[in-house]
Amino acid sequence: MPGCKPREEELQTSGGLEFSADTVKFDTVFTTLRTVTKRLWVYNRNPKGVNVDLINLDQPVASPYTLIVNGDLKQTATNLFIRGEDSLLILVRAKLPDNGQSAPNKPYVLEEKLNFTTNGNQQHVLLRSFGQNIYLHDGVTLPCNATWTNDRPHVLYNTVVVPKSCTLRIKPGTRIFAHAGAALIVQGTLLVNSPADYTPGTGVTDTVKAGNANIVRFAGDRSGEAQYATAPGQWLGILFDASSRGNVIRYAQIQNASYGALLFNPTNSAARPDVLIQNSVIRYISGASGNFAGAATQLANYNLLGITAGAGILSLSGKVTVENTLFSDCYEYAVLGYGGGEYALNYCTVGNYPATSAVRGTASLTFTNLSAIDGKTKNTGLAVSVKNSIVWGSSEDELFFENYDDYKTAVAIQNTLLRTKLYAATTDAAGKPGLAAPSLNNLINIDPKFVRATSASNSDYRLVATSPALNRNAQQVAPLLLRDLLNLPRFSNRPDLGAYQITK
Repeated sequence: MPGCKPREEELQTSGGLEFSADTVKFDTVFTTLRTVTKRLWVYNRNPKGVNVDLINLDQPVASPYTLIVNGDLKQTATNLFIRGEDSLLILVRAKLPDNGQSAPNKPYVLEEKLNFTTNGNQQHVLLRSFGQNIYLHDGVTLPCNATWTNDRPHVLYNTVVVPKSCTLRIKPGTRIFAHAGAALIVQGTLLVNSPADYTPGTGVTDTVKAGNANIVRFAGDRSGEAQYATAPGQWLGILFDASSRGNVIRYAQIQNASYGALLFNPTNSAARPDVLIQNSVIRYISGASGNFAGAATQLANYNLLGITAGAGILSLSGKVTVENTLFSDCYEYAVLGYGGGEYALNYCTVGNYPATSAVRGTASLTFTNLSAIDGKTKNTGLAVSVKNSIVWGSSEDELFFENYDDYKTAVAIQNTLLRTKLYAATTDAAGKPGLAAPSLNNLINIDPKFVRATSASNSDYRLVATSPALNRNAQQVAPLLLRDLLNLPRFSNRPDLGAYQITK
């Protein structure tokens, strides 16, 4: 009838509200940085409408929490009508203050009530955050000879630069979290867990397992959220400029980046930027979602060819030495060597099963002598050595050489278990090494039998007891590394291929 209201628009003068949660929880929040937004739904289950007299925080002026109510940014809202069987959306964000606490593993708790008054009924939802004080490095050039310690996490925003002729020393157990588009640019020297700072013991109990407190960890700043824990491309990575020398990364974990390490020497200068990587894990890497425009404009200088693929190590004519290291879940490349350079992998494992429905069309290890400046000119000085390693993954070809004949005398692939269709012959052909030659002692297209090879975070690239990669005493190639990735002893009379040694 004319003048009659629908029942859901009639006002009910009793009853209360229901909520999608009794507590809005923010897991570990870096202080001074705004969090992601959480949703709180407010439901009116009554058949008639209700008037919410007041929505407010306990401390609306000094609160670390920010509210968006019905699309409006406000800390207090009054006289909001919710129709019968309808709902109201409130968005909540947090920005926690630094409380001066330094203990890295003891976040403090900050709670506040979000109050609702409806028809004389008082209700509340608890807002709870676990704050973690940080060192924030936002678009800065670091002081010369800086040291980062593990008393607080370090968070990177934009580009953070280690200046030329200076050193950044990162101590055992330090955690570095990088925001979207962030990069650590090393023009001088980076020392991560250098031997002077950390050398594990040699006893049978002196293992350095994945949860060891001395490991230095680089990750995206949202990697603590389940949906981002294994997501690649959340930040750009560690970039070593042409002037960078003497870099060491040991007992480290680098993940969620577009590039674990990028070495920049596009002119193929004989004085190369160099890095030694030992006993480390590089994983969850992809350039597909990386964007150099996400950081400072200067980063465009490091991507002359517009390379959009990511790599555990992308080297433009750099010098790379990798030992006892695992590469996994690299969506495009584990190592991409461009335009020349020197590459030596010894006792490494590439277990590459990225979580993607697309067919990966790139070999995990790829090398070319084409110039990083124009992509056409052939450079000299490309040398590749892969020894005592495992190179395996979801592609039928996990190794690729472009213009192989130009530098074939500087290539050594020995005592390595390798998945390859291109190079499975016993003799060389034009542009193709015959890596099944008996003198090379390689294992070609034989399943290494990992404990668990998946694209998930529970993958395990150690070897089972029946693996063909065990006990390679007669075939081993010097130098023997006396400890494996986990710092377990690698026996000289029965060394296993790859980063992991079976000790039983």
